[in-house]
Amino acid sequence: MGRYFGTDGFRGEANVTLTADHAFKIGKFLGYYYSRKNEKCRVVIGKDTRRSSYMFEYAIAAGITSTGADAYLLHVTSTPSISYLVRTEQFDIGVMISASHNIYSDNGIKLINGDGEKLEESVTDMIEDYLDGKIPEVPYATKTNIGRTVDYFAGRNRYLGYLISIPMNSFKDKKVALDLANGSAFQIAKGVFDALGAETYVINNNPNGSNINDKAGSTHIEGLQKFVIENKMDIGFAYDGDADRCLAVDEFGNVVDGDKILYICAKDMKENGKLKKDTVVTTVMSNLGLYKAFDNIGIKYEKTQVGDKYVQACIKQNDYSFGGEQSGHIIFAKHANTGDGVLTSLKLMDVVISKKSTLSELAKDVVLYPQVLKNVKVNDKNKCMNDKDVLDMSKNVEKILGDNGRILLRASGTENVVRIMVEANDKKICEDCIKKIEDIIIKKGYIA
Repeated sequence: MGRYFGTDGFRGEANVTLTADHAFKIGKFLGYYYSRKNEKCRVVIGKDTRRSSYMFEYAIAAGITSTGADAYLLHVTSTPSISYLVRTEQFDIGVMISASHNIYSDNGIKLINGDGEKLEESVTDMIEDYLDGKIPEVPYATKTNIGRTVDYFAGRNRYLGYLISIPMNSFKDKKVALDLANGSAFQIAKGVFDALGAETYVINNNPNGSNINDKAGSTHIEGLQKFVIENKMDIGFAYDGDADRCLAVDEFGNVVDGDKILYICAKDMKENGKLKKDTVVTTVMSNLGLYKAFDNIGIKYEKTQVGDKYVQACIKQNDYSFGGEQSGHIIFAKHANTGDGVLTSLKLMDVVISKKSTLSELAKDVVLYPQVLKNVKVNDKNKCMNDKDVLDMSKNVEKILGDNGRILLRASGTENVVRIMVEANDKKICEDCIKKIEDIIIKKGYIA
C-alpha cells in the first residue's frame, strides 16, 4: 500500500488529507512524465458530483497544462467512461475525481493508464515521491508551449453510443427503476435505458454537491427496494457515486448482489459459448453459496484480493472473459477493462429479456450463506492487522467455524478501517464471532 495511493486511487477528506495542492502537483507530474514519451501529452479528466470535485478538476487541469500538456474535460461523468475513452481515443492517461461510495466530504483521484486500467504502481510510487519532495521540481512550460483545456462533451456522447450498441434486445415495455445515487450516473444511465426502449423511472437524480450516496445508491439500496415494490417495477438497478458498480433489485424487491449477478451472467455466457475456459474470477469476499451454485453447473472460479484491479489483472493474465466482486464491480472483458455499473445493468437486463424470464427466477439457484460484515474504525489499521492477539483470535474463530463458514479480516485500502467479515450457516454465529474480534481490537486500544 502506498503513502497516498490505495487500492482505488488517492482518497481522503477534501482539503484535509487530500488538498487542491496535491491535485495540482499530481497534474503537474502527469503532464511532465507523459510528455517525455509524446510530443504533446493528452489527458482526459472526469469528475463526480461532489462540491470539491470542481476544485480538484481545475487544480489538476492547471497542473497538467502548466507543463505543456493538454487537458480534456468531460466534467461530470463516470469512472468507466474515462477508462473507455483513454483506450479508444488514444489519450496518454485518464483522471477520475471521485471517492466512489464514500460520503460527500471525501474525494479521490483515480488514475487510469492507456489500456483503460488502474495506473501501474511503479508510476504512482513516483508520484508519491514527487509529492514528498523526493523528486526535483518539474519545469513549467512557457509562451506558446503552455497547454490548453478542452471541453470534451463529445467524448461522453461516444461512450453513451457505445453502451447503447451493446445489448442484443430491445427493452421495450419493461418498467425499469434506476437509483442514480445523486452521482455520476445521473448524466448517463437514464438516457441509455430510454434509448433502448425501456419505461425508465429514476430516483436520487438531483445532485447538489453534498447529497452523493446520501441514503442513496448501491450502498443504501433499501430506497430502491421500496420504489420497485410500490411502483410495480419489473427490475431495478442501483449505482454508486462514480457508477463503476451496480446492484440489482428483482420484481419482488429482493436484492440481487454482485455474486448473484456473476452467477446469472456467467451461466448465460457458458450456455452461449462465451465464457472463456468456463471460469469466473471472483474475490475472497464472494459468498460460499455462489461457489456451490457454480459447482452445480460446471463453472470454475478463481479468487483474488478484494479490488476490481486485482480481478482485472487475473482476467488479463489468464485470458478469462469475466469476473467481479460481491459489491457490484463486474468486468466484462470483451467490453471494458474495469467495473462498469451501467454496462452491468445493461448486460443483466439483456439476459432477463433473452431468457424471457424474471430476475427473481434467474437468481433463485444461488442460496447465499448468512454473511455479516463489520467495519471497525481504528487509529492504525496496519498495527491492528499485525497484532498477535488480534491474529490469534481470528485463528480461534476459524476453528469455531470449521468447514461450515469462514472469517476474513482485512484492512481497507482507502480508509483507516479494519473490515471483519464472517460467513456461516447461521447469522447468530456470524455476529458472535465478529464480536470476539471486535472485543479484542477494543481491548488492545485500536478503536479510533
